Amino acid sequence: MLLKAAINGRRMPAENPSIPITPSQQAREASLAIAAGAGAIHVHPRDAAGWESLVDVDVAATLEAIRETCPGIPIGVSTGGWIVPDVDRRLALIQRWNVLPDFAGVNFHEPGAEQTCQLLLKKGVQFEAGIWNGEAAHIFRRSGLANQCLRILIEPAQEAGDAKGRIHEIEAVLHDVAGSRLLHGFGASSWDLVALAGRLGYDTRIGFEDTITLPDGTLAKNNGELIAAARQLAAEL
Repeated sequence: MLLKAAINGRRMPAENPSIPITPSQQAREASLAIAAGAGAIHVHPRDAAGWESLVDVDVAATLEAIRETCPGIPIGVSTGGWIVPDVDRRLALIQRWNVLPDFAGVNFHEPGAEQTCQLLLKKGVQFEAGIWNGEAAHIFRRSGLANQCLRILIEPAQEAGDAKGRIHEIEAVLHDVAGSRLLHGFGASSWDLVALAGRLGYDTRIGFEDTITLPDGTLAKNNGELIAAARQLAAEL
């Protein structure tokens, strides 16, 4: 089972002072996660002001810093539509990347998902298909990109409502689509879905993007603590 560390997401240090913003902070948190047992890193690069960024120099600074401390570890970034809402501008920024991630997450409910995947593949970057709901699963299925997808991210808790019900909706659409599955939660559902992923034999992830607290509700000191807790949970299962 792959255990991926999502080390920052959209969160800011006001939520937890250990949220990594600068490349050096991201590298430190990534190294703690890897030391605790993570097999891959997912990171949201930031600009000088701390905001999420797809600008080439910001992406490069993050990747280079993490690779220096975590050599050989696969690193992925987000292409979330909220970062750059205009699809054409988003694609133009990705086109300018020279220092490339190993993979990138693409949310299939967002405009421009298919074009983003095609551009990433052309640049030699693998993509993960972010599937939040049944509608996104249908879009992904119709795209014809399933056989080129690194893994399917089942992310049912990114929207309010019945997360477990959405898992069933997604699986009903993709039941005969081959490929690796990674299931994870968000906020209060994080640990329940890490456990469910273990029971289903799926990959999973944890990190400050998903939750800032340990299973007992205490504030996590760093991403390494979250990864260690997930490994302990997997061992108990």
